[in-house]
Amino acid sequence: MQKKNQGFTLIELMIVVVVLTILATIAYPAYQDYVMRARRADAKAGLLALQQAQEKFRANCIEYADNIVADDNDGVNDSVCDTATPTYTVEHSTASPDNNYDLSISGADGANYTLTATYKGVQTGDTNCKTLSIDQNGSKTSTDSDDNASTGCWER
Repeated sequence: MQKKNQGFTLIELMIVVVVLTILATIAYPAYQDYVMRARRADAKAGLLALQQAQEKFRANCIEYADNIVADDNDGVNDSVCDTATPTYTVEHSTASPDNNYDLSISGADGANYTLTATYKGVQTGDTNCKTLSIDQNGSKTSTDSDDNASTGCWER
């Protein structure tokens, strides 16, 4: 009676390696895309929190803030509403909650403003959505890495 060898042949192992390689080359880019899209939620959260801070500031001042002073978490509101100067500064973080985006205020003229989140760090690989912006009316826009208008950044 002859004993059979148990195990895998080299060709069977090579087929498994090839199949796993093909799956990995498909799955990894899809995963990276998913992670980039998921980090956009960080920008949205930061912008919506800053928008809420702007509305609160406007309720206590005659104009929207045109500048941000970083929140130092000392429990004291360092917002400035000086109509004599005029200086209008809202206290808020200058970065998104997970620090993937820088937040800024532009185009503030008292009754209008545009808040912008600009990618940074690992998020700079998201070439489809470099910036996400929202204005006082809630109009949402975005740009790609070439500063062209981009779509889909707010939907996903």
